[in-house]
Amino acid sequence: MPERFGMPGHGESHFVVLPDREAALAVAPAFRSPGSRVLPHPSGRPWLVGRWPDDQITVAEAGNTRLAVIGSCPADTARLTREAGRLTDPAGLGRLARSLPGSFHLVAALDGRLCVQGTASGLRLVFHARVNGVTVAADRADVLASLLGAEPDVRQIAVRLLWPVPHPMLRTSLWQGVQSVDPGHRLTVLPDGLTFRQDRWWAPPEPVRSLAEGAVDVRSALAEAVEARTRGGGTVSCDLSGGLDSTSLCFLAARGEARVIAGTWPGLDPADDDLPWALRAAAHLPEVEHAVWPVEESPLVYADLLEIDDPLDEPTIGVMDRARMLGHVPRLVAKGSRLHLTGIGGDHVAWCSEAYYHRLLRRRPLLALNRLRGFGSLFNRPAGDTARALADNRSYRRWLADSAADLRRPPPSSAANALGWGTAPRMFDWVTPEAVREAGEAVREAAATATPLSSDRGLHVDLYAIHECTRIIRQWEQMSTRAGLPMASPYLDDRVIEACLAVRPQDRVTPWRYKPLLVAAMHGIVPDECLRRSSKATAALDASAGLRAHREDLSALWSESRLAELGLVDVRRLKELADRPATPALREAILYSTIGCEVWLRTLTARGSRHPVSRP
Repeated sequence: MPERFGMPGHGESHFVVLPDREAALAVAPAFRSPGSRVLPHPSGRPWLVGRWPDDQITVAEAGNTRLAVIGSCPADTARLTREAGRLTDPAGLGRLARSLPGSFHLVAALDGRLCVQGTASGLRLVFHARVNGVTVAADRADVLASLLGAEPDVRQIAVRLLWPVPHPMLRTSLWQGVQSVDPGHRLTVLPDGLTFRQDRWWAPPEPVRSLAEGAVDVRSALAEAVEARTRGGGTVSCDLSGGLDSTSLCFLAARGEARVIAGTWPGLDPADDDLPWALRAAAHLPEVEHAVWPVEESPLVYADLLEIDDPLDEPTIGVMDRARMLGHVPRLVAKGSRLHLTGIGGDHVAWCSEAYYHRLLRRRPLLALNRLRGFGSLFNRPAGDTARALADNRSYRRWLADSAADLRRPPPSSAANALGWGTAPRMFDWVTPEAVREAGEAVREAAATATPLSSDRGLHVDLYAIHECTRIIRQWEQMSTRAGLPMASPYLDDRVIEACLAVRPQDRVTPWRYKPLLVAAMHGIVPDECLRRSSKATAALDASAGLRAHREDLSALWSESRLAELGLVDVRRLKELADRPATPALREAILYSTIGCEVWLRTLTARGSRHPVSRP
């Protein structure tokens, strides 16, 4: 079997799932490496091959059924054995997933069929490819690409230069010959070992519960998600920014079996009020060790871009904050932390999109108009922009096709982004006309058949935001584990997401109250004075300081640009920006997608050949 790029290195978790066919015997050895494990089908042929920590997998069997949970889940072998005995069809796997807390893959060998599913959130993905006449599944696209000797698709790299990448284009694997499974869907490989299908196992709940009802469910789901990580004792660490999301997790973690360390990175901006709020919360947690890291040691945005060598299976804008995200790892490991909990995802589930008010205006006009006036005042939106956004009744396909018409046009108004199908994708002026053309063609092709994540544009935007966030967090989790400290984000567990999405949108997002659902859910757990915070630090000064401090690294990044070798960017324009870090446009995240793609391509070069990607 050819191998163009290296498999994930030592200590990096991954798994491959093989059908119970004779042809798979020739495939399995290619996935084996020092430290890898092999779990068999009932026939003795290889079923699961890869590398995983002991505490991240539970396997059970009943008759000819094999069942594995890979990830964070409290279900024990006895429970899974009972469930395996009840499984009669692939749909039962979805029912089982919806009954379990945590974040995990489910894999089953069932009467000759192979079933693999990740999470509805998209945090745990599934990929598949045809290898040696059989369909092979994996949790990482690069693992399959390595076996195939496949190269990334240059057109898909051009798509990833879009800001943002619209639905459903994130779902297309960057690797030729490797396909992805949509979040909330299950891959089933039939007994012939080659034929497969995708079936939906998850759908969002109807948003009908009141704030009071929903708060009870969110409280229970979030507490169970945190308890799934703290059970078993030991030491865990948490971010404590002083914001509602991280503060809630710290108080929940403090109720569990594990010793808790709470870490705070103060911001550079004198107006950043994270530290005072974090100290206020810590005063109510005497049993929690509160570590305040020196502000002068806080890594800046854009730090260490030239040193990144993480083996990732797709580009991510998460490389921008990688140094900051990992900066506390050595300190926390030295203090004994076995797992780090983040509050990431709280903004995506405890809050929600204003786009719900597009439909609410038609159903409850007085309530919607009152709230829309409030949002207009809060965000300083002209009434005319809001009126035009509310009058826009384009379908998702039409909106996406219109977006492709001119990817260079100025961005839409903030009202159009907030009340429409999302932020329309754009290309920046350093992207070459050829790259713009290829990305535009891809968007138009996607628009011809695209289906929104929901007919309600508010729910569509919420689900898209969750999927977009988990693409980043998925890679951060791999980076953090590789650095020595696994991380988890309980807000992105499927059960927590479901509990939040079940609440009426007008109770989740309002101009008059900040995150009312989370405040109600945490009442009685988090002290009231800590729930009163309505501000949020932006770290804008950290980003601008990072541009100034790392301008030479940015210039060096473009000196041997892989994107330029592929004809996708104009290096001269990018170097000009690096030489002028005070450029007002750079206050926004306009460079992120380009840097994410460039860094990713450089890591591929380090893992494989000198020029691992080329145009056909």
